Amino acid sequence: MALELLIATNGFKGTWSAIEYGAWLAQAMGMKITLLGVTKNLSPAAIDDHHPLEDVFERAVSLLKSKNVEYSLEVQNGDAEQVIPEKANCGDYLTMVSPLGRPQLRRLLTGRSIRSLMEQIRGPILYVPDLRLPLKKLLVSVGGLGYEVAAENLAFQMAAASHADVTILHVVPPTDLDYPSTRDVREHLKDLAETDTLPGRSMKKGLEVAQALGLTARAVVRQGKVVEEILAEIKEGDYDLVCMGSPYSASALRQLYMPNVTAEVAESAHCPVLTARAGKEQEG
Repeated sequence: MALELLIATNGFKGTWSAIEYGAWLAQAMGMKITLLGVTKNLSPAAIDDHHPLEDVFERAVSLLKSKNVEYSLEVQNGDAEQVIPEKANCGDYLTMVSPLGRPQLRRLLTGRSIRSLMEQIRGPILYVPDLRLPLKKLLVSVGGLGYEVAAENLAFQMAAASHADVTILHVVPPTDLDYPSTRDVREHLKDLAETDTLPGRSMKKGLEVAQALGLTARAVVRQGKVVEEILAEIKEGDYDLVCMGSPYSASALRQLYMPNVTAEVAESAHCPVLTARAGKEQEG
């Protein structure tokens, strides 16, 4: 089944970024859109000119028609953080969301809504806190453990559609361990992509895929705390899209390696972040 776009909005003005980005992506990659409106206060039939969803839907329909993309509209009652995952997990979707205007107290107590959505949605997610188009520079952050591949494949397709330059990043975290594999990584920071280490193979594969698509690609290795170094690279490189592997894998080793990295990057980065869980064959 071909991947479709599920774009979610609760009428909050900040969700327009996801709609505009989704319209571009659907046109560029020939994808169908489902625009999901979520409301707590009214029945779907009662939405009228005074409801924020009405304004958003009206603007969205005009935009989607101008892009000549296939779309459908849907409205559901309930809490966005429950409704969106339920819908996303019922199909083969790339779910697109922007900040949902979560109340400040709730955000302070439990974090931003994207963290909750990432925990529940099984398919790929594209979080769009700010619109960064055209897509000219893509950053792919690899952990060397394989579970970033699902997100990578989609990111490379997006990069190819817009002829973006690609940077493959690996961050070497601080460690007191002195296994042969960790020594190999530390000793080859300048040429890691040419080594037979786990991160080296991941970086090399990413470079090969990008180059096979005719994209300009390079490898970057940084040392330090993973989240801090990824955010520093995003800022210094002024990237338009960041691709991350999901932290929610069944493997305990993978969870130890990146327990909350993707969520923390998504909450702090000022550009779209694409993430996807590991496939079943990678989670065992």
